[in-house]
Amino acid sequence: MAGELETRWQRWWDEQGTYRQPNPGEDGFDASKPKYYALDMFPYPSGAGLHVGHPEGYTATDIICRYKRMNGFNVLHPMGWDAFGLPAEQYAIQTGVHPEVTTKKAVDNFRRQLQRFGFCYDWSREFGTIDPEYYKWTQWIFLKIYHSWFDPDADEGRGKARPINELIEEFANDVRKVKLNPAATEYTGAGDLPDGTDAGPWYSLDQETRKAVVDSYRLAYLSQQTVNWCPKLGTALANEEVIDGRSERGSYPVFRKPLRQWMFRITAYADRLLTGLVDLDWPSSTKIQQAEWIGRSEGAEVDFPIIMPGGLDLGEKLRIFTTRPDTIYGATYMVVAPEHPLVELAIESEPEGVDIKRLTNYVDWAKNRSDVERQENKEKTGVAIGINVINPVTGEQIPVWTADYVMMGYGTGAIMAVPGQDQRDWDFAKNFDLPIVRTVQPPEGFEGEAYTGDGPAINSDMLNGLHIAEAKSRIIGWLSEKHIGARRVNYKLRDWLFSRQRYWGEPFPIVFDERGHHHAVDETALPVLLPPLADYEPVESSDPQPLLAKATDWVQTTAGEAGVFGMHRDAPVRRETNTMPGWAGSCWYYLRYCDNTNSEQLIGEDAEAYWMGEGGVDLYIGGNEHAVLHLLYARFWHMVMFDLGIVHSPEPFRKLYHQGMITSHAYQRGDKSLVAVDEVENRGSDDDPSYVEIATGAPVQRIVAKMSKSLKNVINPDEVITEYGADTFRLYEMYMGPLEASKPWNTRDIVGLYRLLQKIWRLCIDEESGELVFADSADEATEKQLHRMIAKVGEDIEKLSFNTAIAAVFEFVNVAKSLTQSQMERFVKVIAPFTPHVAEELWHKLGHEGSVATADWPSYDEAMLVDDEIEIPIQVMGKLRSKIYAAPDTDAKTLEEMALADEKIQGLIEGKTVRKVVVVPGRLVNIVAN
Repeated sequence: MAGELETRWQRWWDEQGTYRQPNPGEDGFDASKPKYYALDMFPYPSGAGLHVGHPEGYTATDIICRYKRMNGFNVLHPMGWDAFGLPAEQYAIQTGVHPEVTTKKAVDNFRRQLQRFGFCYDWSREFGTIDPEYYKWTQWIFLKIYHSWFDPDADEGRGKARPINELIEEFANDVRKVKLNPAATEYTGAGDLPDGTDAGPWYSLDQETRKAVVDSYRLAYLSQQTVNWCPKLGTALANEEVIDGRSERGSYPVFRKPLRQWMFRITAYADRLLTGLVDLDWPSSTKIQQAEWIGRSEGAEVDFPIIMPGGLDLGEKLRIFTTRPDTIYGATYMVVAPEHPLVELAIESEPEGVDIKRLTNYVDWAKNRSDVERQENKEKTGVAIGINVINPVTGEQIPVWTADYVMMGYGTGAIMAVPGQDQRDWDFAKNFDLPIVRTVQPPEGFEGEAYTGDGPAINSDMLNGLHIAEAKSRIIGWLSEKHIGARRVNYKLRDWLFSRQRYWGEPFPIVFDERGHHHAVDETALPVLLPPLADYEPVESSDPQPLLAKATDWVQTTAGEAGVFGMHRDAPVRRETNTMPGWAGSCWYYLRYCDNTNSEQLIGEDAEAYWMGEGGVDLYIGGNEHAVLHLLYARFWHMVMFDLGIVHSPEPFRKLYHQGMITSHAYQRGDKSLVAVDEVENRGSDDDPSYVEIATGAPVQRIVAKMSKSLKNVINPDEVITEYGADTFRLYEMYMGPLEASKPWNTRDIVGLYRLLQKIWRLCIDEESGELVFADSADEATEKQLHRMIAKVGEDIEKLSFNTAIAAVFEFVNVAKSLTQSQMERFVKVIAPFTPHVAEELWHKLGHEGSVATADWPSYDEAMLVDDEIEIPIQVMGKLRSKIYAAPDTDAKTLEEMALADEKIQGLIEGKTVRKVVVVPGRLVNIVAN
């Protein structure tokens, strides 16, 4: 019955447009209602389809959206598809089927599965990131970022994005000093970098220099970045795809290779991304992860004069950043990244006593290691480069080493090493027999190596006796006064590498002229369509070539054809052949849902003002695996658009919630390796199981694990819905436990929720006649319990505590024997968010023509929530001996008298002296008698 009933109402909702939400200005829009925008993290439509874990978050948002709609809100609840990405491209390589074909097939399957649940999505707002009408606006946002720069002085020093043309005007009008952007200037070991490089008056510069200056400020810029290049696969690999220097797929050698990449200057927003977390209603764990990823640290930059072999002073400085400038007296050597220009200088100058071949080999080896490998706490490696620096506070010369654990992308790519106060430096110093000087007095009895705690400074001249905070402040002041250092704030966050050498992604709206200069495609020429490509097989090459380069007719074009209006129409240009990463389409999709058919604007002003308001999306639900990157990147894009006036909420997602993982069973051998479910059998009983691996007969242990195709423990929701119905499935997933908790799936447990639905049906319907059955009059106990259920369920839905809300429904169904029509109508409204199909059937049997989804949520009487009498336990000498029943507001004196008059208690205290009676009104009475 469930299948027919659910399909019928799903078809009716679709025909009636029950869940279609008009936009401001459209027919049917009620501007008097408040808005509620609930968003699921849209799925990547894989060929495997949904498993039972996917609908958990979708069911949660569905319930609260139905509840909000019944409480008078205009509800925006959309669904779409994050459809670009590497898996579809890899599948195309394996099968020869175009990724567009397989992706659209997967989307159709996902949509079919989601619709079986009866979710109240407004399907008129559906789109995929692969739709040209959608990625036109992804490209448009890229151009907005490309044509912008970050002004750190704007907005009272908070900084904001401004159009790049405004910067050019300020340069031309002498409002702003013409110089390379200090934030973009790579350290070369020369010059006063914090002040930038003065380029001279704007009018005196040639076009090449002007372009270089302007490009150094763009929020989207080109840069040489080192990637993991696999010649055999002909592609760049993510760090996660490289294991011990070889590709995860095929185990081919992987090399670190510089490649021209598009970057986003997300580091300009580091402080705003960090401080903006404070006001967000997000899980504290997610805020902490983002804060740690941004990695704000306070300290000082210090210049160490460089001394070449033979004592030659070049007048140049090695600049370092340190969070512990108070330990500078203990700096006994320096370490620079293998990519640091000072290492290149050493190799070129060949200092006496340095094995240049060994140094060169080490640098090559280090550059071919991933960032993760380089930062692992394994044996420290390094090579002295034969150049010294002068410690500016001691005047002593100390050696410079290069080591792989120092990263060029953090700080200045150089550190001062203080082995007495840093364990990593201690290990390095011990390994290479370098001096160790303590600068903080360890506590008495300290037997460790490097001491990282607080204590009085020692061996530190002017700082001796000061504790860390005061010592840091004093030394920074001294360094600033001497013009050899300054207070600085640093961040671990790096600029966002935005290029991929893939086919299945958004093309960049960028072309290059014959001199290699990049030019933006005009907005009127968007979208730049992804060309058809029949050959997806990567070309084996030591020279990285993106797959799009194979589309030669598309790549080689003219400025006019490409839509570049600042050049002669017939000028030959070459299109950018990298594509955008999978993050691109998911960075802004929440905005397009608000106005998805607008062909003139990314989002109309009225739609943006209403649906996004000042706080953004009201509820965003998705897995915590996206706690950092997706959420950080989306916030960055949103902040840029906010600065440019495209949106008016400073943050995209007001409230964020992570659903827990729904796990399944798997089997584990003694060595902890896992065995697929179909390779195990139970040779015991259900009550006393004995699991063994079929192939070997060896015993295995049943454990809870993530659902995985390889373990064959994935459960298809289609099968569950076919057997039990979507309403039962929804109830079960929400009743398994708290939404945020991980929970193991057990199909046997779903029967209990199926029985609940049967009870609900029998409470309302006569099974023989199939007609509604009503009580002649309202039972007082049932009415009271109904009011309590209405209050409890509404309160729990607001808190996303769906398991306890369903428990309240259980409780009511167990109490109620029959219902009046009024009671039944209110009851059906309460269960409608959880079991929309059964509720709709009952609602229409009750004589209503419209959907229960648009009915008003029932009200309740506060007085009905108060018990007439409550149970008060009576203790004698701290042990429970009896109970009395009294009104909740009974005073202490009356409760004492009632307790002492209780027949059981009188028998217990007979012949004893009552020393004391402790009364906690509404809670308990304790009698002390001996």
